[in-house]
Amino acid sequence: KMQSLGSSGDELVNVIHGLASGNIYKANQSDEIPSLPGAYLLAVFLANPFDLSVSTLPATTLPRGWYIYAGSARGPGGLKARVGRHLRRGKSPRWHIDPLTEAATEMFASLYVEGRECGLMTKVIKSQRFQVPVPGFGSSDCRICPSHLAAFIA
Repeated sequence: KMQSLGSSGDELVNVIHGLASGNIYKANQSDEIPSLPGAYLLAVFLANPFDLSVSTLPATTLPRGWYIYAGSARGPGGLKARVGRHLRRGKSPRWHIDPLTEAATEMFASLYVEGRECGLMTKVIKSQRFQVPVPGFGSSDCRICPSHLAAFIA
């Protein structure tokens, strides 16, 4: 059983399980993540407003709260390599999500072996429990999703 993430974090876990059943991992469990291809929902909690500056997107301030990022891991090392990197601190920025993971005070990932990130994000948005805070975030190569980042409405 995962340690409590506070009422809104626990609620988020329940909402994610209602969207798609996946295995949830916290940062201290990254060794247990399978090295298989798939998709994931990465949850990050920002305890303070965060000034997001990504060169390809308009600058914005994200309010305090939980955010979900949908991604895929199909390269070498699969989910273990990609999600393990996201959960690790002190990395050099490569992906849109990296500044948020560095600022996050809580993080966890829900993994879907052989899953697809756009299918997950479609479920997230259709649930009406999330809103898109930054159009185009993490989805520059996507023609389906308005964003691969969603803010949880607690």
